[in-house]
Amino acid sequence: MIECINNNGEKIWYESDLLSHAQAQLAFDIDYWKNNDKITGSAQGRGTTWFIEYEDRKDIALRHYYRGGFFGKILTDQFLFRSWVNSRSVQEMKILDALVKSAVNVPTPLGARTVRHGCYYTCDIITARISDAQDLVSVLVNDSIEPDVYLKIGREIKKMHRAGVNHADLNIHNILLDAYSKVWLIDFDKCRLTSSSSSDASNRWQQSNLDRLKRSFLKEFGKHNIHWQESKDWQSLLAGYHSG
Repeated sequence: MIECINNNGEKIWYESDLLSHAQAQLAFDIDYWKNNDKITGSAQGRGTTWFIEYEDRKDIALRHYYRGGFFGKILTDQFLFRSWVNSRSVQEMKILDALVKSAVNVPTPLGARTVRHGCYYTCDIITARISDAQDLVSVLVNDSIEPDVYLKIGREIKKMHRAGVNHADLNIHNILLDAYSKVWLIDFDKCRLTSSSSSDASNRWQQSNLDRLKRSFLKEFGKHNIHWQESKDWQSLLAGYHSG
């Protein structure tokens, strides 16, 4: 169950089955984790995602939201405040929660925080960390993958679409394979829950997701010469998608 802590100028939403009230209060304080020697690693993207040892569970991931593009150079991590529930961290947490309930392989959300600064806000999210996983770019730079893995990727994307989630940035950096070749989908910032109706009009966003993913494969093939064949591998992914 998602519960909310309302502090002065700050709100924290958390999964009460996974975090206690006291834990949720401390969980977003990176200095707290550093001082207790709980940082186990980090990943660099638009900002830093911190991997944290959390009690007897596997690592959790703490990510602060940053802007991209031109405005990112000016406002860095500030977003225009419209309402608490429309903050990017809360929206991503809701989408992840819906996907977990639909049995899509995504990081389990633990909590989201939004801090208001007048007309703007900053925000963070905490999810479970996916252990021993690499994105498709890292995998395909070194070797090809089997057709059955592409089938699984296509099926996982179809599960996401059936759950009504329109992925704003479906690319091969946001598809992970773990040590058991289990497929995971990540990075649901700015994504939307929408109708999963099968009508032609509503299927446009689903096809747009697939088109974006194909462009990503082609881009990385040209940039990094990844082990990928459009005629074979892309067709295997589509076969998985349409059989899902």
